[in-house]
Amino acid sequence: MRILQWVAVIWVALATGAMAQDGMRGISVTGEGVVSLAPDMATIRLGVSERAATASDAMLQTSEKVRGILDQLDSIQVAGLDRQTSGLYLRPVYDNRPRENNGPAQVVAYEAGNTVSVTVRDLSKLGALLDAVVAEGANDFNGLEFGLQDNAKALIEARKGAVADAMARANQLAAAAGIKLGEVVQMSESSQGFRPMEMNASQMRSLDVPIESGEVSVRAQVNMQFAIAQD
Repeated sequence: MRILQWVAVIWVALATGAMAQDGMRGISVTGEGVVSLAPDMATIRLGVSERAATASDAMLQTSEKVRGILDQLDSIQVAGLDRQTSGLYLRPVYDNRPRENNGPAQVVAYEAGNTVSVTVRDLSKLGALLDAVVAEGANDFNGLEFGLQDNAKALIEARKGAVADAMARANQLAAAAGIKLGEVVQMSESSQGFRPMEMNASQMRSLDVPIESGEVSVRAQVNMQFAIAQD
C-alpha cells in the first residue's frame, strides 16, 4: 500500500510539472477596442471665492453669490440632483511681508470659497449656463468634462473590437513565427470605460462660448492567451 501511495505522489508531481510546462507554451497578446462618440453630457466645477475683513463677511458675500448661481441653474432647469457642493472653505489670509523680530504673522483678511459640481444633460444649455453663472459672480472654474450618460452599448462594441484586435495580433505573431495558432486558453479584461474629455480652467477662459464638445472615447482592453496547435 505504501508503495502505491508513493507512486501516486510521483505521478501527480510529474503531471503538475507537465501542465506547468504546457502553460508556458503559447502566445499572449493584448487587444484594444475604441469607440468614439459625441458626448451627451458635461460636468463643470464652478464656484465663488471672496475676501473680506472678517470671516463672517467673507462667508456672507460668497453665500450670496452662490445663491444667485443656484437661482440661475433653476431658471435653466438644471435638476437639483445634478448639482452638488464639492468644496467649501474659510481661511485666514496672512500678511506675508517681512516681520520684525520674527513675530507672528498678522491676519489681514479672510477668504471664503464654495464650489459646486454641475451636471449638464442638455449640452445646448451649456453656453447659456456659463454666461449666467459668470454674470452672477462665479469666479472660480476647476475644469469642464464631457462624457456619456450611458456607455453600455459603446462598451460592448469596444469589447468586440478588442477581441478582434487580439486575435489578429495573435495570428500575425503565429504566422511570423511559422507556427499554428491553437485555441484560446485564457482571457481577461481590463477595460477603462469612457475617458472624459477634460478642459481646464485656462482653456475655458481662452475660448468664447459656445464650447465645442468634440468626441469622447470608450475603450476596452482584453488579454488573451492562445495555445500553439500541434501538427
